[in-house]
Amino acid sequence: MNIGFIGLGIMGSRMAGHLLNSEHTLIVHNRTKDKATDLIANGATWADTPAEVAQDADILITMLAHPEAVEATALCDSGFLGVLGDGKLWIDSSTVNPSFSRKMAEQATAHNVRFLDAPVAGSKNQAQDGVLRFIIGGEADDVEEAKPLFEIMGSGTVHVGAHGMGTSLKLVVNYLLASAMASFAEGMALGESLGVSQGMLLNVLVGGPVVPPFMAGKKAKLESGDYDPEFPLQWMQKDVQLATQTAYETAVPMPLANATKELYQQAIRAGHGESDFSAIYDYMTGK
Repeated sequence: MNIGFIGLGIMGSRMAGHLLNSEHTLIVHNRTKDKATDLIANGATWADTPAEVAQDADILITMLAHPEAVEATALCDSGFLGVLGDGKLWIDSSTVNPSFSRKMAEQATAHNVRFLDAPVAGSKNQAQDGVLRFIIGGEADDVEEAKPLFEIMGSGTVHVGAHGMGTSLKLVVNYLLASAMASFAEGMALGESLGVSQGMLLNVLVGGPVVPPFMAGKKAKLESGDYDPEFPLQWMQKDVQLATQTAYETAVPMPLANATKELYQQAIRAGHGESDFSAIYDYMTGK
C-alpha cells in the first residue's frame, strides 16, 4: 500500500518512520525538506507539494501543528484534497478543535474522500517506541480499514464516535495535562519559597496520591533543567486555547482553562515556547 504522510515534526517523523519500516511504500512532504532527510535516506519518496503526495497515496495521514496548517495543506492551490479523491481515506492525527474536524470531514466528503480525526495520546517517547494510542472520530468501517496502520504506529485505538469526537476527547486529555503541570509547578514554587528543597518536594510528591502519574516522566527534566521538547510548550498552549474556543462554542464555562492558557502564553513570551511544556516550572519558579 502507498501511504502518504504530511507533517514531519517531533511526532510525525517518528510515526512515519514506523510506517517506513513496515511493508508499505511511504511518500512524504513537510514544509521544510530537511526534516525528511533521514526518511528519504531510508527509502521514503519525497513529494514537493501536498498534491504530489496525494497522486499516488492510497491512504494519506496528516500530523500538523494547528488547524490553519491542516486547512492550508488540504485546500491550498497545491493542496491534496483536490487530488486524492476516488473514495480514498484521509486520517488527520493533528490536534485541532472538534468543529474544525467536522468542517474538514465535510470538505473531504465534497471531494469524494473519507475522513477520520485520529489524534494521539502520547508524546515523543511514545511515538519513538510505537506505543501511541489513537483517539478516533469517524465511520466504524473506516476505522477498521485504518487499524493495521494504527497498530504499526501505536499500541491501541479507541473509537469515540462520529467525526470530531476523537478530537473532542483529545482536547480534554491535553487540557488536563496542561492544567496539572501548571498546578504542580505552582505548588513547587510555593514549597521552594517556604524553604523546602526541590529534591524533597519531588521525592515526596512525585508518585504520591496528589500528583498525576505522568509527572514521573517529567521529574528528570525539573531536576536537570534540560527541557528538550517531548511536547513543546507553545503547542500545549495552542491546545488549551482550542479547548477554550470549543468551550465558548458549546457554552461551557472554563475559568481554570482560561487562566491556564494565559499562564502558558506568558511563559512563551518569556522564551519557553520551544521547550518541553514542563518548562512551565522554570517560568513559575523564576529559574
